[in-house]
Amino acid sequence: MVALGHDLEVAALDRIIAAEQERFVARMPRSAEYTRRASSALAGGVTSSWQISFPHPIWAERGSGSRVFDVDGNQYVDYHGGYGAMLAGHAHPAIVKAVTERVALGTHFAQPVHDAMVVAAHLAERYGLPLWRFGNSGTESTMDAVHLMRAVTGRDLIIKFEGGYHGHHDSVQVSTWMEEDLGPSRRPLSVASSPGIPDAIVQLTKVAPFNDLEAVASIFEEYPGMIAGVILEPVLMNCGILEPEPGFLQGLRTLTHNHGALLTFDEVKTGLTVGLGGATKMFGVRPDIVCLAKALGGGLPVAAIGGTEEVMGFIVDGTYDQVGTFNGNPLGMAAARAMLTEVLVPSTYVHLERIENRLSDGVRRIIEDFELPAYVVNLGAKGAITYSEKRIRNYRDFLDVDGRWAMASWLTQFNRGVFLPPWTKGEQWLVSVQHTDADVDTYLDTLEVFARALRGRG
Repeated sequence: MVALGHDLEVAALDRIIAAEQERFVARMPRSAEYTRRASSALAGGVTSSWQISFPHPIWAERGSGSRVFDVDGNQYVDYHGGYGAMLAGHAHPAIVKAVTERVALGTHFAQPVHDAMVVAAHLAERYGLPLWRFGNSGTESTMDAVHLMRAVTGRDLIIKFEGGYHGHHDSVQVSTWMEEDLGPSRRPLSVASSPGIPDAIVQLTKVAPFNDLEAVASIFEEYPGMIAGVILEPVLMNCGILEPEPGFLQGLRTLTHNHGALLTFDEVKTGLTVGLGGATKMFGVRPDIVCLAKALGGGLPVAAIGGTEEVMGFIVDGTYDQVGTFNGNPLGMAAARAMLTEVLVPSTYVHLERIENRLSDGVRRIIEDFELPAYVVNLGAKGAITYSEKRIRNYRDFLDVDGRWAMASWLTQFNRGVFLPPWTKGEQWLVSVQHTDADVDTYLDTLEVFARALRGRG
C-alpha cells in the first residue's frame, strides 16, 4: 500500500508539472521572445547560468516593495529575493535616497570614502570581529577567506562540507551538488563541481559530511599540521535549510584551534537575514573569519570579510594583499550604510520574525491538513519546505529528496503570483522588510492550490 501511495503521488506530481508548464508558457510569451532574441548575443540567453530555468528564463522588468513584475506584465509577491539579496525589498526609500544622493557626488574613485568606515564599524559591533575589508560578491569574500587561512597558517589544505556552496572560485567548487562518484558517506571524495578546475587544486580541498565532528577530526588526524582551516555555512543553505546540531559549531571551533587551523563562517546567505548579527550571534560561536555579501548591499553588489586582529593583521602589514578596483565602491557603501543604520534596525527584526513565523506556521498547517511528506524550517527572514518524511541531517540525506515535489509546487505557485527561486529543491524563500500579512496569505493560498491538486481536492 505504501508503494502504491507513492506511485499515485508521483503520477499526480507529473500531471501537475505538465499542466503548469503549459500554463507557464502561455502566460509568458514576451519572456520567451526575449530569450530567443538575447541568445544571439548573450550566452544561453541569460546573464548568469543560474538564471536558466525551465521551460524558459523569466525576464524581470521592475520591483516595488515586496513585488516584482515581469516583462509580460505579470505581478508576483517576491519570495525569491534575488537569491536572498533583497532583504530590504525593492526600491526601499532609504536605499533609493542613499544611492541617489551618492550618484550626484561621484560613483567611483578607487579610494576610500566616509561611508566605508561607518559600515565597517557597524559590522564590527554586530559580529564581534574588529577589522573588515570589502569586495563585490560572495565569491570574492570566500576567496579572500581561503587565501587568508592559507597565508596565516602557511598550510595548503582546507576542509569544506559536502553539498556546501561558497562561490565559484577553484578552491571551493568541490563537492557542491554532485550525485555520482561521491565516495563513502563518512569520508566523501573531493570531486570538482565544474569543468576547468585542475585536479591538483581539487585535492587541496578535503570534504566532510555536515554535522559530523568525528569525520572532521579524522581528516585532521590524516593530514597532521597540513590543514589551514575549515570553511562552512554555519547553517547549510544549499540543501534547503540544514541547521547545525547542538555543539557542532562550538566543536568545530575547538577542533580547528587545537590543530592550529582557522575557522571561517560563510555568512553570505545567513549574514543579515537570520538576525542582527547573523548566525555568528545566533549560535554564539565566533569564528576567525566571517564572509558577507548578498543582503548587505540592499540590492547593490557589496561583500565584506571580517576577522580577528591576528588574521586581519596579515592584511594590515601587507603580507596578504586584499585588493579590488571596486572594493568599497561609493554606491555600494552608501547602500550598505543605509541598510545597517536605517533598514536593519532592531525593530525591523521584530517585524521579520512575526511575518516569517506567520508564514511558517501556515505552511505547517497545510502540510498537516493535506498529509504532505514534508517539513518546514525557518530562521530569521528565511525558510524552506523540504519534501521528505524524515529530517535531513546532511547532503547524503538531501540527495534522497525527490525534486519533482519542489518543481510542481514552484510552478503552481509561480503561475498564481508567488515568485520563489526557480524549481530547485535546494533553495529557500526570503521575507523582506516590506512583506505584509497579505503577502503571506498569497503564499499560503497558492501552496494550498498545489496541495489540493496533489490530493485531488481541487
